[in-house]
Amino acid sequence: MRGCGIRSAPGRKTRTARWRRLRALAALPLLVCPLAACGGSGGSGPVSVNWYNFPDDSGALQKAADRCSRSSGGRFRIVYHKLPRTADGQRQQLVRRLAAHDDAIDVMGLDVTWAPEFAEAGWIREWTGQAKRQAGKGTLAVPLRTATWKGKLYAVPYNTNTQLLWYRKDLVPTPPRTWAEMLDMARRLAREGKPHRVEIQGAQYEGLTVWFNTLVASAGGAILDPSATKPSLGAPAVRAAGVMRDLAHSPAADPSLSNQMEDQNRLAMESGTAAFELNYPFVYPSMKANKPRLFKSFGWAPYPRVDADRPARPTIGGIDLAIGAYSPHPALAFEAALCLRDRQNQLTAATAGGLPPTLRALYDDPAFVKQYPFAKDVLDALQKASVRPQTPAYQNVSIVVSHALSPPSAIKPNSTVATMKGQIDDALQSKGVIP
Repeated sequence: MRGCGIRSAPGRKTRTARWRRLRALAALPLLVCPLAACGGSGGSGPVSVNWYNFPDDSGALQKAADRCSRSSGGRFRIVYHKLPRTADGQRQQLVRRLAAHDDAIDVMGLDVTWAPEFAEAGWIREWTGQAKRQAGKGTLAVPLRTATWKGKLYAVPYNTNTQLLWYRKDLVPTPPRTWAEMLDMARRLAREGKPHRVEIQGAQYEGLTVWFNTLVASAGGAILDPSATKPSLGAPAVRAAGVMRDLAHSPAADPSLSNQMEDQNRLAMESGTAAFELNYPFVYPSMKANKPRLFKSFGWAPYPRVDADRPARPTIGGIDLAIGAYSPHPALAFEAALCLRDRQNQLTAATAGGLPPTLRALYDDPAFVKQYPFAKDVLDALQKASVRPQTPAYQNVSIVVSHALSPPSAIKPNSTVATMKGQIDDALQSKGVIP
């Protein structure tokens, strides 16, 4: 194996002594040399398939890597490498390494917005034939759409995510169906001197783009036109911006709205000052563990609608697994990726790591439903979900959207959307790769 040769000690030794030394050194773990240097296919033993993904504290990803390594029958060993914690940091590392034609990246976890950019740059391989058929079998349609670019599949959905409305049942016996109803309820609670805030992501980052995208889609529109070559910000976008402004100027707004992200929302809800929270399912086990008293009144419901007669379309999240264009063993990488996201590994990721699965059948699995009593609501949201703009220039588009809408209290629906439209048009002229 490249870089892992064993050197005998200097000086004269008998053949017997040399043989004993070599046997002892051969018994040392492979980790004594760098993984990248030990991952070649030229040596004996299993090929190392390098999997780069987000850092998982639950152990579910390492368990998946170990399980798939065992099931390969000694043909490959999956080595799980942790990327930085932030999505920006993850993308930056992958972009820089792939731009340098790094052949150590076999399988990588992509945010659901990255496939167009990486595919257009030639950094990931297309899924075809049997691998493509296996990737699509039993997979939910909207997550599969996030892995598709120009009609071709470039990744396989590993996990997914979507937001629900979380609320205090002791304050609100019947959850609101629309944003207007929710703000009215919050105003009433405020007048009564009760907890009344609506917690949502208002900071100038990706979460703000997600909020806007959800509202635009729920109002019947989209940020980009179907060709993804120009903005499509008409009446639905103005309506969405108006909802954001209305919250920011109501008693329901958290004083820290313009700095709030998902975890701050979770903590605010657990502190008892909020009546509503728009967030991901990770808040459920957190409330159960941290605030058992409040947990007894912690309920969930579908994401609020913009229009009473039109279902909400919350924005989908998650990770897709792609195969590096420069991997020296792509066939094994495709096989490994399919194993990593199989039924058992997705179930483990869902129950241990809190990551909703992309396989439809798991939403009826008793083990999953036990951990996710809101599984039906998550599935319903995923089947109606919207995706963020699919374009190689997504990073540019997202930056424009989050800047234009920050802070939410300064939004002027018509003028803000008009300005955003022109800036998105400019952003689409770039090649989309921001190192």
